[in-house]
Amino acid sequence: MRPSAPLLSVRDLSLTHADAAHPSPRDVTFDIDAGEVVLLLGPSGSGKSTLTLALNGLIPHALPTAMIGTVEAGGIDTASAPTATLSTRVAMVFQDPDAQIVTGSVYDEVAFGPENLRLPLDVVESRVEEALRRVGLWERRTVNPDHLSGGGRQRLAIAGALAMGSPLIVLDEPTANLDAQRIDAYDVYAALAEVVAAGDRAILLVEHNLDAAMSFVTRTIVLDREGRVAFDGPAAEIIRENADELVRMGVWLPAATLTALRLRGQGFTLDPLPLSPQELAVALEGQPVSSLPPSRTTSSSHMTSPSRTTSSAATTRRDATTRVEPIIRARGLTVRRRRAEILHSVDLDLAPGSLTAIVGANGAGKTTLIQALAGVVPPPRGQVSVDGIDPGTASPRDLAARIGFVFQNPEHQFIAPTVFDELAHGLRLRHVPDAEITARVDEMLTRFGLEHKTDVHPFLLSGGEKRRLSVGTALITRPRVLALDEPTFGQDRARAAELLDLLQELRADGTTILIVTHDLQLVAEHASHVVLLAEGRVRATGPTAALLQDELLFTDAGLQLPALQRVLASAGLGVSS
Repeated sequence: MRPSAPLLSVRDLSLTHADAAHPSPRDVTFDIDAGEVVLLLGPSGSGKSTLTLALNGLIPHALPTAMIGTVEAGGIDTASAPTATLSTRVAMVFQDPDAQIVTGSVYDEVAFGPENLRLPLDVVESRVEEALRRVGLWERRTVNPDHLSGGGRQRLAIAGALAMGSPLIVLDEPTANLDAQRIDAYDVYAALAEVVAAGDRAILLVEHNLDAAMSFVTRTIVLDREGRVAFDGPAAEIIRENADELVRMGVWLPAATLTALRLRGQGFTLDPLPLSPQELAVALEGQPVSSLPPSRTTSSSHMTSPSRTTSSAATTRRDATTRVEPIIRARGLTVRRRRAEILHSVDLDLAPGSLTAIVGANGAGKTTLIQALAGVVPPPRGQVSVDGIDPGTASPRDLAARIGFVFQNPEHQFIAPTVFDELAHGLRLRHVPDAEITARVDEMLTRFGLEHKTDVHPFLLSGGEKRRLSVGTALITRPRVLALDEPTFGQDRARAAELLDLLQELRADGTTILIVTHDLQLVAEHASHVVLLAEGRVRATGPTAALLQDELLFTDAGLQLPALQRVLASAGLGVSS
């Protein structure tokens, strides 16, 4: 029997953006067959997102990119076929869901694609309902997408792709704004698994959240820093056999795998290499801590302080001798958007020099809270003080001098035509001398690996490079408070680690850092304090070590503590980052 043709065929593909010196990706060749779920990995800047844009014809038809080689989707050459034709072969979910949402209701958004294919009304209605139910948005079908959280809009974009009925679905960071420790990310993957279960469709996935993805993917393709294919094969085999090399490349691995690598360095025998908390737990069962030398076990600060935290008042109590004046204070903070109240009378005190993580389920109000504290949203009701000023009424110059802010989507804050000008903008507002501007911009370019992108337009950077630029623009004015919304989104492992190390250095120098994140493993390893939100209210706030002892607290807020933390705690271990 003759084998069926692949759904996607890529041959000797090299893509070079305008103003780029080298192609990325480079000389890439692979096929994707029906029934496969392919995970595309690689360090930031290796060309992962650029590659996905060539699969549905946006490159070369819509983006100024030189293309060498061929891409065929369902036997159709993407360089010659119109993108409308290709949309029936390849459905796309972008890294930023706001880049593809165009209508005024959730229902209309999912119906938009099938309607433009001129499908019969009953087919459109059936596809829309099925797609929205798969991603958990059917009950919100009449809502304006602008009223959804970032995670809600991401699920909406996935529903739009599912409704197209295309044989190949390409997803670029589909769970980046979803709760990895809640049901959202796992539910999305469960829905996608059902899509490919029939064997006539396939998925290509660019993803950093491997903890949720590993049980779903069947194959892994890894690009190196030059954009070439370094590895291609069965997902578990590629990661287990090349874990050390992947770490050196800066590629994300499952949290349990990274932990297992550190434990191996302490003398544990962990073969085969665990890829999940469950596999790690099984591997540790036969290795009691008591039988190992003390030097081979470590205790993380996040595994101590078993005090229970049940309310904002309870968790903010401090010994009178250690109390310090908060650098950030909110009293009765209330934010409304149109008719909906997003935050309800929030009271909050954050000490100077802390690294505080705001966590909560999608729609809890995390982004709204950090934006209100940083003066990004219109002045809310209640009182807010940050480093002695009211951010809602302060001048842009005073605000920039005290608070640096990094948006969830970097494009939302870019205003200059080059990377250099973007970094220099805040300094120019403060009338800093040109020589000092040049010196400080050069420092940031080097620190964030952007020294070769000085004259590039910010919108032509890779997703990871955009994120690093957005952090650089916030840091360059040397504010006392730095607020970041999903700071590691789009970063490879090496760059994320560098950023987190930098935040710890800034904290050691006295900078107060506030982050919003869905990554509770990151919180466990790096945050000194946690603010837990639920339905627009502060459910608890306090030291990370204390709050992580109370699993019920997080469960009641719609979250689950990382399985890895439970495994290590039960084994009497703590492995720091």
